Amino acid sequence: MTGKEKIQLEFVIKSSPSLLFERISTASGLGAWFADDVSIRGDLFTFTWNEYPQEAKLLYKRNNTSARFKWLEEEEEDTYFEFKISQDELTGDVSLIVTDFVDPEEKKETISLWETQIGNLKHLIGS
Repeated sequence: MTGKEKIQLEFVIKSSPSLLFERISTASGLGAWFADDVSIRGDLFTFTWNEYPQEAKLLYKRNNTSARFKWLEEEEEDTYFEFKISQDELTGDVSLIVTDFVDPEEKKETISLWETQIGNLKHLIGS
């Protein structure tokens, strides 16, 4: 078992699942809100912030539903970060569920970072 804590954050986003999926699963989509630059080579994504690159492997993506990544520098086997799209059958509301694993002492900072990043995404798509 990991020493990290699993967190799940849900954000209501006014968007179609297909548009949102493009923003969470492609280099151009992720580069518009998640990182300064994103490049892809096979299933390896390189995310760059302030000229500092970090690599993550795309573990899987399901069309218009989810994308799961694993940081290559992360030593713990059972950690990942995931974007999952959910649509309420009754209301049609679309939500983005973010799953991440954090050190317990960094939980508040990580949640704040995700809130900022998703705020950037919402602004980008006009949500």
